[in-house]
Amino acid sequence: MTKIIKEMLPPDVRVARDAQDLLIECCVEFINLISSESNEVCNREDKRTIAPEHVLKALEVLGFGKYIEEVYAAYEQHKIETLQDSLKGGKWSNGAEMTEEEAVAEQQRMFAEARARMNGGAVAPKQPDPDPSLES
Repeated sequence: MTKIIKEMLPPDVRVARDAQDLLIECCVEFINLISSESNEVCNREDKRTIAPEHVLKALEVLGFGKYIEEVYAAYEQHKIETLQDSLKGGKWSNGAEMTEEEAVAEQQRMFAEARARMNGGAVAPKQPDPDPSLES
């Protein structure tokens, strides 16, 4: 929270420790208020999981309707960033981008190596990647 406070203010402005503590307490109280109202909205709809729509409705009910567009835009941006992160940095990712065809070829090569090791045979050398400019 302190970092956010500092980022929002001009560099020449200082914030007293008591003021930072008060801002943090306000944020906690605001989150509790929105969470509580979101839960009530969720219960009125006979749902068991609070969804983003419930939070947006809670903002409206509590008189923060003018922030709904900005909150929704931040939510959409978060979804995009989360999707991009999951696509580029999955559990098995080594950071390199691979097409599906390249991944299948690599998988087949690895299977062949494993088969050769199991059968006591020599491991086939890795085939050089085909030059994409030569494919038609």
